[in-house]
Amino acid sequence: MKIAVVGATGLVGTKMLEVLAERKFPITELIPVASQKSIGKQIEFNGNAYTVVGMQDAIDAKPAIALFSAGGSTSLEWAPKFAAAGITVIDNSSAWRMDPDKKLIVPEVNAGMLCASDKIIANPNCSTIQLVVVLKPLHDQYKIKRVVVSTYQSVTGTGIKAVMQLMNERKGIEGEMAYKYPIDLNAIPHIDVFLENGYTKEEMKMTNETKKIMGDDSIQLTATCVRIPTIGGHSESVNIEFEKDFEIADIHSILSNAPGIVLKDDVDNFIYPMPLTAHDKDETFVGRIRRDETQANTMNCWVVSDNLRKGAATNAVQIAEYLVEKKFV
Repeated sequence: MKIAVVGATGLVGTKMLEVLAERKFPITELIPVASQKSIGKQIEFNGNAYTVVGMQDAIDAKPAIALFSAGGSTSLEWAPKFAAAGITVIDNSSAWRMDPDKKLIVPEVNAGMLCASDKIIANPNCSTIQLVVVLKPLHDQYKIKRVVVSTYQSVTGTGIKAVMQLMNERKGIEGEMAYKYPIDLNAIPHIDVFLENGYTKEEMKMTNETKKIMGDDSIQLTATCVRIPTIGGHSESVNIEFEKDFEIADIHSILSNAPGIVLKDDVDNFIYPMPLTAHDKDETFVGRIRRDETQANTMNCWVVSDNLRKGAATNAVQIAEYLVEKKFV
């Protein structure tokens, strides 16, 4: 099983390598791929050294699967070339997510849609992944009408430049700015570019991707996405309106038994999800579950997940695991 990791030297690519090793993915040969400036560098994986190669060399090596995390423009150019060579691409960029001919997959929600003919598979936005993991089992039981979500997103979602900006500010060091404003001791209600409707692209990604992944265009979702000075995971305040009424005990039971979810909801003992405790974990954590007392059939909850792992690398590896399990590759 040859596996290529495209963008192997970046934040998410590095995390993909960690996750592949931790989950003991059945790799016989790793093909690390990166931009021109990184070609020839050595990376270590499972105790072995591998040389970073370019795109065409990776295609010529004929891996079974290529995990892409190298940005949208790179994916648009190269994913079809890999696919044409019979390589299954799992792409972490936004390039293919809303393409009607490409499947947008969160394994706990809709892996069953996949088949052997899918050669470019889209990995959703990090904020959307953790949200739909929680929404799916509740939607199956009560049918969701509307979701209002506010996100509190880690600087790691922007990349290493943003992490360095935060750390420099903490040390009082001037350096390169990933954001227009300081991020330490701040909250920036601006992730990705603003669109004509006043929302950011990140907010509209959550709206559109949720409907596609859940397979239900009737779900109404509105989002406000905010960058905060944390490392370890994205947090979300989620208000969910159902068609049917519910009991909180039943919500606890449903979420406790749903795949990929850890329930942390014991306020008497100050137990609730936080980025600090989600860091380096693959699960999505849910807590602060309570009824919305202002509206019928509506609840609030707090959702946290490591955006580099379940929000990116782990979800992609889980898709690859599913393909191997079903013998699609």
